[in-house]
Formats: sequence, C-alpha cells, structure tokens
Amino acid sequence: MKKLFLICFVFVLSGNFYAQETTTKTTKSKTETKTKKAKSDADKAAADAKKESAKAKKTSDKAKSDADKATADSKKETAKSKKAKSDADKAASDAKKESTKAKKSADKATDASTKAQNAVGTSKKSTTKTVKETTEKAPKVADKVTGEYNGKKVYTGPKGGKYYINSNGNKTYIQD
Repeated sequence: MKKLFLICFVFVLSGNFYAQETTTKTTKSKTETKTKKAKSDADKAAADAKKESAKAKKTSDKAKSDADKATADSKKETAKSKKAKSDADKAASDAKKESTKAKKSADKATDASTKAQNAVGTSKKSTTKTVKETTEKAPKVADKVTGEYNGKKVYTGPKGGKYYINSNGNKTYIQD
C-alpha cells in the first residue's frame, strides 16, 4: 500500500507539474501575442496620423498660397483698372481741348469769309452778325441781354434766371 500511495503521489505531482507548465506557456504566449499585436496596431495608427497630418498641412499650405495668389491678382487688376480710368480721363480731356480748338478755328474761318465778302463789295447785305472778339464766351442759348453787373453783360434765361459770364467762361447766377 505504501508503494501504491507513493506511485499515485508521484503521478499526481508529475501530472500537475506538467499541466501547470503547459498552461502558463500557452497563456504567456497568448498575452505576448496580444500585446505585440496591440503595439503594432498602435504604431500603425500613429504612422497613419502622421501621414494625415502631413497631408492636412500640405493642403492648408496650398490653400494659403492660392489665397495669396488671388489677392495679388486682384491687386494687379485694380491697378490696371485705375490706369485705364486715368487714360480714359486724359483722352476725354484731350478730345475736349481739340473740339474747343476746332470751334475757335471755325469761328475764325467764318469771320474771315465774312470779311472777304465785305471786301469784295458784293451788293448783297450779309444777314449774319459778326461776333466781337472778347474774352467772354457767348452763351449757348440765345438769351436776352438785360443789363450790366460789375462791368459784365447780364443775360436773362428762358425761365427768368439772370446770370453773367465770369472770367472762366462759366455762368454765374445773380440773386435778386
């Protein structure tokens, strides 16, 4: 009986010993595998996050450069439009000067032709009036001359307004 008991005891101890060792190795292997897998997943996630961050930075840099480019283009367009307006104003001013010169030369030509007709001694009387050369501009509308104000002729317009032509050639209205 002692022998039987001793064999059973050795068998139990040896069986438990092997079983515990096998169980711990398997458990250890599984936890190590899970830990390694979790670590590799975390590394992948970190790498993906870095890539996404780099992409986002590139996109924001590109958007910023596009915005800067658009701002520069708009500034250039504004400068061009200002220059075009300035050129148009200058051309209009030049055209106005030219028309004034042409009008003056036409008046001189009319005066010269009237004088030539009078010099030739034609028997017809000229119905055109010769305009006195003065520093005042003649009014565009044939308004009536009704008096004098500070040495200038006073004109009365079609609606009854009284004015004279100042030294700049503009109408200056007189209050009653």
